[in-house]
Amino acid sequence: MSEPELIPDWAQRLVLAAPVGLAVLDATGSLLWSNLSFQEFAGPHGERLGDRGGAPRDPDPSRFWSTFDRAVHEGRPGRVRDVRLEPTESGRTSFVDVTIHPAAGGGPRAVAVLSDVTDRVAEQSRARLFYESFLTSSNPMEVTDRQGVLVDVNPAFERIYRYSRSECVGRRPNIVSSPRTDREVYNRMWADLLDPTRGHWSGELVNRDREGKEHPVFLTITAIRNDEGETTHYLGVAVDRTEQRAWERQAAHSERLVSLGQLAAGVAHEINTPLANVMLVTESIRRRTLDPWVQSRLDTIAQQVEVTATIVRGLLDFARRSEPQITTLDLGAVVRDAVQFLRGKQSANVDLVERYPEGEVPVSGDRGQIIQVLTNILNNAYEAMEGSGRIVVTLRRNVSTAEIEITDAGPGIPPHLLPHIFEPFFTTKPEGKGTGLGLAICHGIMQAHHGSVSARNVPEGGASFLLTFPLAAPTRISS
Repeated sequence: MSEPELIPDWAQRLVLAAPVGLAVLDATGSLLWSNLSFQEFAGPHGERLGDRGGAPRDPDPSRFWSTFDRAVHEGRPGRVRDVRLEPTESGRTSFVDVTIHPAAGGGPRAVAVLSDVTDRVAEQSRARLFYESFLTSSNPMEVTDRQGVLVDVNPAFERIYRYSRSECVGRRPNIVSSPRTDREVYNRMWADLLDPTRGHWSGELVNRDREGKEHPVFLTITAIRNDEGETTHYLGVAVDRTEQRAWERQAAHSERLVSLGQLAAGVAHEINTPLANVMLVTESIRRRTLDPWVQSRLDTIAQQVEVTATIVRGLLDFARRSEPQITTLDLGAVVRDAVQFLRGKQSANVDLVERYPEGEVPVSGDRGQIIQVLTNILNNAYEAMEGSGRIVVTLRRNVSTAEIEITDAGPGIPPHLLPHIFEPFFTTKPEGKGTGLGLAICHGIMQAHHGSVSARNVPEGGASFLLTFPLAAPTRISS
């Protein structure tokens, strides 16, 4: 391999021990001479570089050979960064920067200088990995400089807070802060971050997106320090707890329903006995007198007892909460039956519109309980419109769920009452017109069916209730 006539003897001794790889290649790319460092990189015979057809083992070998050809044939030196060498027998892969110079005399040839940059490539790879993690994280992340000015936010930050990256960079994170977070929280945050013995902070606070919607988050901020230990940036990672808070509220609501159901059952049974006694005494007095004044007072007592009995029956229905008798149903058929049942019992001045998808909509459920939910919501819709208007019943089949939406043209529900309408004993009806248990019972039935019920006001006026059921396999559907 060595050819002393190419390089003087003293120069060979000097470059043989050089810490960089040095080699002379002819016009075809064949190795004519190399020092020890080059042999460590490329192998004693340059085998880690391979032949011209496939080496260096780089994602784009043409960039190496085009640089080599320019040096040999055009006399122009060039440099190729991050060239990947063929793995060694141990499996280790190295990366080098290659600088190619045209060699004077002795025909067309080139001198290649190899510098090991494996550590640099590994560091760049790690940096790319971490940045990709930053970009693809489902949690909103932000990077600020040491003064707390945003220099980057990830797509999750943009998605949750509805601000684009370009709108955030150069501004402070208070772009998403909420007045609901006490100022003392931020004071403690900066005290921990500026503490050289700590440099990190974690805690709960409330942020707010561009539309004003609040997001409870658990935020962790960490100081990023250089080799001298000086803080250069801060990294913030937030976990949005909006859904978790909704689940917690739903779980708490369910627990309250269970407790109230147990209480209601006891109260209802305790009230039934004195109610029955009051009715017995009332009827006994009625048989003993024909006095009109007394009779009218007895009628009032009987009416109030009936009102109380209705409340007691509601309490018992609420407390009963029997397990649903589950079968596979065509939800479309169940909705049609419920609507047909109510058509003849409500005002003819109400226009009831039905919309169904093609084919069956299979769900697993208790037919009687589902009809109970539909009847309750439809009755409320009729009452809200006071005898005239329009109700639209829409059944939709999605990929994994079925939805029933019931929309009326009534006055709607006051916005401040919407969060409470499924709570027991809460009612928007006049006194004596409702027990406040109907929608609470509907909520419990939907939960037992692994579904959900929600309400909203529609822009054109009126209220809309949405029932969601998981779809079932379409086998042995009951009518």
